[in-house]
Amino acid sequence: MFVFKFGGASVKSAEAVKNVISILQMHSYSKLGVVISAMGKTTNTMEEIVEALMKKNTLEFLKLIEESRFFHSSIMNELFSDKKSEIFLEVYAIFDTLSQRIEAPISDNFGLEYDQIVSLGEIISTKIVAAYCVQEGIVTAWMDARELIRTNDVHREAEVDWETTTTLFQEKFIPKHKDADVILTQGFIGHNSNGLTTTIGREGSDFSAGIIAYCCNAESVTIWKDVPGMLNADPKWFDNTVKLDSISFREAIELAYYGASVIHPKTIKPLQNKEIPLYVKSFINPKEDGTVIHSSTSKDHLVPSFIFKMNQILFSFTPKDFSFIVEKNLSDIFGRLAQSNAKINIMQNSALNFSILVDEDKVSIERILGLFEDNYNVKYNRNLELVTIRHYDQATIDRVTIDKEIILQQKTRETARLVVKQLS
Repeated sequence: MFVFKFGGASVKSAEAVKNVISILQMHSYSKLGVVISAMGKTTNTMEEIVEALMKKNTLEFLKLIEESRFFHSSIMNELFSDKKSEIFLEVYAIFDTLSQRIEAPISDNFGLEYDQIVSLGEIISTKIVAAYCVQEGIVTAWMDARELIRTNDVHREAEVDWETTTTLFQEKFIPKHKDADVILTQGFIGHNSNGLTTTIGREGSDFSAGIIAYCCNAESVTIWKDVPGMLNADPKWFDNTVKLDSISFREAIELAYYGASVIHPKTIKPLQNKEIPLYVKSFINPKEDGTVIHSSTSKDHLVPSFIFKMNQILFSFTPKDFSFIVEKNLSDIFGRLAQSNAKINIMQNSALNFSILVDEDKVSIERILGLFEDNYNVKYNRNLELVTIRHYDQATIDRVTIDKEIILQQKTRETARLVVKQLS
């Protein structure tokens, strides 16, 4: 069995759905497990619906639902000539049930409500794509990930119960391939032991594909995207990007850790554990080779990779009593940072200073200043960039620091990390 994953951009319109089906038809000789995300920006809309529900804003709640219904209806009208087809009734029933949610009691648990509603984007998307597969002659079985992927009770960031999930896939998913060439299911969602829907983290559909491959001992996973493969930098921030033809699991984990956005970080580990190769390919040019991620490290060093984090803020903490930065101080500093929910991108200390770099839009400057004002002098520097270069040399460093001041830098044998500020 081969596992394919198609994200929201690959099913954002009727033409996009038709393109997905053409890719599946290209692989008609294989048994496929296919993961589909919500269509287009549906997840964003569903999040807005949750917000409106929690605020009990009935007009906004119903307006957003109607907009999503219209969006999906437009796609179905282009895909299905028979307007009395069962798929219309199924999809409209989901929206009707959702509309009635405003009249029911609302839980104080935002995450619980979030998971029950936002997950519907994937349910609707996969029902539409599965129905179109059948119409086009592909023998397809639709399966509900809410009955396959078992998680704990943590909503929005649920952790997978691997033992139970593997058993469920072995008992329910794999046998379906006796009668179907394609088993189509949802990304991003699962269920807890009480049967309530959970989600495994925003952009978690890649991880869902990895879970399926691990549990079913798949031959490979292919993630279909609107790029030719993994690039050595984000084209938004870097000219003349280069496709990485082959990298190792280790390199992919490093890149994901530093902020590369092509692959969800949790996807790699289950594939690495069973040495299942991961391909990143273009749904625009599906015959091109793309990138393969596998065990071999032999080509990791051939092309330097660049990861950019913009809108960074650097905080520096100095004890007011001029005591050295030692373990006791660090423990105190980290405890205060934990209260501010600061996620550190880079850190560095000297005898009297401890510095951290964080995403400015994810912290409150006032909150951090308030937490430290009693025992520390705090300075901060805004409008910074963090550049991480894997397999760097001096020429690559020079390239990314043109017209920029280096505020802080760290280097290992393989990785250089530079905090820089644009010169005015």
